[in-house]
Amino acid sequence: MSSAPDIRFVLFEPTHPGNIGSVARAIKTMGFDQLYLVNPPPEYICPDSRAMASGAQDVLHGARAVASLPEALEGCGLVLGASARHRRIGCPEVDPRECARQAMENAASKPVALVFGPERSGLANEQLDLCSAIVYIPANPDYSSLNLSQAVQILAYELRQQQILERELPPRESPLAGPAAMELFYEHFERVLLASGFLNPQNPRHLMRRLRRLFNRAQVDENELNILRGILSAVAPGSGPRPKP
Repeated sequence: MSSAPDIRFVLFEPTHPGNIGSVARAIKTMGFDQLYLVNPPPEYICPDSRAMASGAQDVLHGARAVASLPEALEGCGLVLGASARHRRIGCPEVDPRECARQAMENAASKPVALVFGPERSGLANEQLDLCSAIVYIPANPDYSSLNLSQAVQILAYELRQQQILERELPPRESPLAGPAAMELFYEHFERVLLASGFLNPQNPRHLMRRLRRLFNRAQVDENELNILRGILSAVAPGSGPRPKP
């Protein structure tokens, strides 16, 4: 499917092989084939997953299994985390249609990732820290429980509709900075804030999480990130990248 947009469907620690097969089927019906699995069950390719994949066994067998979410997001720009409920962590929310618009706009310059959490618990704050926004699926407030493959199908459908519209979106001046680059920025920013005395060294995580939300809402591109890193280095010389041990 070489003509498909560069969009990854990332399942974080899925527990049921049958759901993985259903997701493979869901994305193939909408013209997608990039499936990433973070810590899937050891024998996820089994009779159950093959049966649920139906005619999408090529997507199931082509899924890439990785050990961590950052590995699944390597090289990506825009990262959107799916949720069936509102969160109180200040992360920006988009609906499925806006998710599709942003994903199609950014996939032309860098891979886009849609991240789905475990069936029982969904994505935790630690995973959402790597996301630019949350995709909230507005279901029945009295019963908002969606099967994993159903959630994937909703977003894949909206992506397909956005693709059919054939909107001529202007290319970005610069691709979005990916999660790995943003993590280096946050580490640099935290060092400068600690050295300045602004950040409490006994409890830095609360403020840093709020700052992450601020920059995630801004969807910083690579040029802007270089400017921010340059400002930090100018304000605090020697605070830049540290050599790996």
